[in-house]
Amino acid sequence: MASISNFLCRAPALQNPTSKTHFNSAVRVPVLGKKANWGGKSFWVSAGLIEPDGGKLVDLVVDKPLRDQKRREALSVPRIKLSRIDLEWVHVLSEGWASPLSGFMRESEFLQTLHFNSLLLDDGSRVNMSVPIVLAIDDAQKREIGEASKVALVDSRDQPIAILRDIEIYKHNKEERIARTWGTTASGLPYVEETITHAGDWFIGGDLEVIESIKYNDGLDQYRLSPAELREEFTRRNADAVFAFQLRNPVHNGHALLMTDTRRRLLEMGYKNPVLLLHPLGGYTKADDIPLSWRMKQHEKVLEEGVLNPETTVVAIFPSPMHYAGPTEVQWHAKARINAGANFYIVGRDPAGMGHPTEKRDIYNADHGKMVLSMAPGLERLNILPFRVAAYDKTKMKMAFFDPARPQDFLFISGTKMRTLAKNKENPPDGFMCPGGWKVLVEYYEGLISSGNGAVREPVPA
Repeated sequence: MASISNFLCRAPALQNPTSKTHFNSAVRVPVLGKKANWGGKSFWVSAGLIEPDGGKLVDLVVDKPLRDQKRREALSVPRIKLSRIDLEWVHVLSEGWASPLSGFMRESEFLQTLHFNSLLLDDGSRVNMSVPIVLAIDDAQKREIGEASKVALVDSRDQPIAILRDIEIYKHNKEERIARTWGTTASGLPYVEETITHAGDWFIGGDLEVIESIKYNDGLDQYRLSPAELREEFTRRNADAVFAFQLRNPVHNGHALLMTDTRRRLLEMGYKNPVLLLHPLGGYTKADDIPLSWRMKQHEKVLEEGVLNPETTVVAIFPSPMHYAGPTEVQWHAKARINAGANFYIVGRDPAGMGHPTEKRDIYNADHGKMVLSMAPGLERLNILPFRVAAYDKTKMKMAFFDPARPQDFLFISGTKMRTLAKNKENPPDGFMCPGGWKVLVEYYEGLISSGNGAVREPVPA
């Protein structure tokens, strides 16, 4: 895995002494002084990184000289033990992915999120916030906290992770939360079963002080770049546009075609150095999704074999857990990338969607994700780029954009078909995926079969 880090930082910085871009201030400066067109929609061509929501990135990690003091303080207050997913949300909050949110949601923030998919700021503006970032506690924990104004958050080994201050405890109405976030209360929703069904009946919100940066010690921490670190990297590369692509599946050549074509079109619009943020989701995913470590190995091969250009691509891990909440959740995915500096966001078919857990159908309309992003409150500054449909062109023996004038020439290789081929050690058509990346998939499924875990439900592609 070490070679991805080489790709991450190998591109030399372009010298531009007049650039006003800085990863904190993130000024947007006109380049051409005119609008450009993309698919019938006009965009203002501008240089520099987009401002984070609220104008400033939130950083909730305590300065190093104060950490011992905070650890001692944490030992003197009531404790709440964090689950693995709770810890991932602490990570998300601590680095400013949810800026301007400064901790787990209090009741007013939770209600705004559920009912408006946005938060109202002091200046009267709104920022997008579509998924609740909350911490549940049970009756016993509520009694233990009593009248305390702060609590310590500890990990599975009882080591203090953070202090939550000026706390507010309020009711966790599970049915309303599930219905408004997923649009259904059907049994079997993965995130619901994992984090909500058996959670406590109360929420605790407050301002978060994280004692030190969250690390997982899994060999992948070097790829978990914070929004500030990503902005530094984009600035070092002198990026005048950043286009983000989220995925939780392997990269095939159709994905790569979409990403390289996006860069070509941004250059045609007048940008000088658009940079791709290839940003796989790294938090909780359902059991039948391919694990992060294997996805990162596959992405490594995509870069090694030149399917994507390492000099114009930044690969990093997005630490958020996955809800599979369709059009509601895709707003969160887009909003978080604003805070990382992206001013373009590629959205595909049925983003963050999945098959219905009890019926043979998708939960969400496949087109609603991109439609919602184009109208969502607080995302007006983000340019949404709809996914162009790619398929295997049998006449060219490679992935290409689908041409409706000759549909007989195209082969659609579904996620289910791809995984079946990999499990059976069969090769896809030449040009579908780079050989090294395909070998990684075959090795993953070989491991499942040899361990007796081969009979898994097929995941629905994001």
